[in-house]
Order: sequence, then C-alpha cells, then structure tokens
Amino acid sequence: MSAPTTTPTVAAPAPRRLSRTEKRAGDAKTKLSSPWASAIAIALAVLWTIPTFGLLVTSFRPELNIRRTGWWTYFSNPGLTLDNYKEALYGGTSNFSDYFVNSLVITIPAVVIPITLALLAAYAFAWIDFRGRDLLFVAVFALQIVPIQITMIPLLSIYVDWGLAGSFWTVWLSHSIFGLPLAIFLLHNFMKDIPRSLVEAARVDGAGHVKIFFQVLLPLLVPAIAAFAIFQFLWVWNDLLVALTFGSAQNVAPLTVRLAELSGTRGSEWYLLSAGAFIAMVVPLVVFLSLQRYFVRGLLAGGVKG
Repeated sequence: MSAPTTTPTVAAPAPRRLSRTEKRAGDAKTKLSSPWASAIAIALAVLWTIPTFGLLVTSFRPELNIRRTGWWTYFSNPGLTLDNYKEALYGGTSNFSDYFVNSLVITIPAVVIPITLALLAAYAFAWIDFRGRDLLFVAVFALQIVPIQITMIPLLSIYVDWGLAGSFWTVWLSHSIFGLPLAIFLLHNFMKDIPRSLVEAARVDGAGHVKIFFQVLLPLLVPAIAAFAIFQFLWVWNDLLVALTFGSAQNVAPLTVRLAELSGTRGSEWYLLSAGAFIAMVVPLVVFLSLQRYFVRGLLAGGVKG
C-alpha cells in the first residue's frame, strides 16, 4: 500500500511594501479624483474659458455692435461677420499678414539658434572635463536672474555700432542671448540623467565626441529639446518688450507690436483687437497641440529614478 502523496504548499509571496513616494502619489490621486476636486476643476475651467469665449464672439461681431455694446448682448441681438478678420489680415492700415510673416521669421531662428548652442554647451558641461567647468556652469546658471530690462540699452548700443539696427539680427540675437542660460541648464540636467554606461560603451567602441553626441545622446534628448522649444517658441511669439526695443521698425515688427498699436492711443481700430488676438493665437495653439506629448515627456524625463 503506497503512502499518500502530499502536494507541497507554496507560500504566497508577501505583498510588496509601498514606498513613501508611492503612498503619497496614491493619496494625491485619490484626492484629485474625488467629486469635490472634479467639481472645482470644472468650475475653474468654465471661469477661465468665459473671457476667451467672449473674445471669440467679439471677433465675429460687426464693428458697430462692438463699439456700442458688450459681447454678452450677442444672445439677444445675434449677428456675425468675417469683416473683422478680412480687414485685420488684408486691410490697408492694419495688414496683419505682413506682421504674421515677420513673427514667423523672428520666432523660428530665435528657437533654433539657442537650442543649437545650448546642446553643444550642455554636452561640454556634462561630459567633457576641463578646468573651471563647475564655476563656469554656475555663472551660466546665475545669468537667469539678470533682469532683461537692464540689458536693453547696452545691447541696443552694440547693435547700432555694428550696423545691425533695424534688422532681424537684433531680435534673433537678443532672444538667443536671453534664452541660452535656461536652455543650457535644462539640457545639461537631462544629459546628466543619461546613464554613463552608454557613453562609456560608445567610447570603448571607438566613438569620439561627435559620434557620441549625434548617435547616442541626441536621440534620447528629443523630449527635452521639444519641451524647451515650446517654451521658447511661446515666449518669442508673444514677446512685446524685445520687439518694441529692437524690432519696432515696420519691416521687422511682429504681430505683438501691431496689436499694441491697435490698443494704444495711436490706434483708432481697436475693434480689430479681438480678431487680431485670435490670428496671433493660431500658430502657438497648433505648435502646442502638435508637440504636447513631447512636452509632457520632456517635463517628466529625469523625474523618476530606478
């Protein structure tokens, strides 16, 4: 008579202990997903949207209605027209189309130039040992706290001496100078988060600095580059201070300068402000929506270790 076989019991794995960070993340998720939090978020979204909606309605209202009544009277006296957009884009005095092209000509190089220089500088600070590297990096980081206003007159004097006044170069160089410290700081931090083993393996295979930069690091930096590019694009596109100081000439003035003229004492076409504002909003909105996934990845990159 054979002895009964017994099935060995396997102990159930002990539940994994949550770390303090995971507990806090879970508590925050529970709080944010509560009905009260959702109701508050919806209320804030509605309140935030009302002025934009009013601006949109105003942009399609006839000039006489805009001058006499507020946008909320549209519901009792409806009436829409495209004349404001036509006059803003192709009107004889406003002609937003020229300023729109100027904004594109200003913004694209003002984004590409600082990113290109910042990538090279960030690589040097992160992966090349040279004397005074840490001190120089601290100096670059400290430049972020220098107010832009105190640099306007010295820069303008330099541009006049160089014969660049009244050209796009003054705006390109100014935006590049103002954006470089932040770009170098952000890209340097992202590069330092890349495992050193990847760079060391490339060096063992005989790769030099150029090959490591373009083939190893650059593909991993796409989210970081996209995140800063969106920041820089929105800042340059919506900028007025630098545009008024260095690009107030009509042949280089961007959209923001023309919008300021409409709302100022010299502008008699203030009723076109709403249409002009939406014309100026189109490109930043398209850029943000098309690159938002890279923007989120760039913000979150390096935030989680392990």
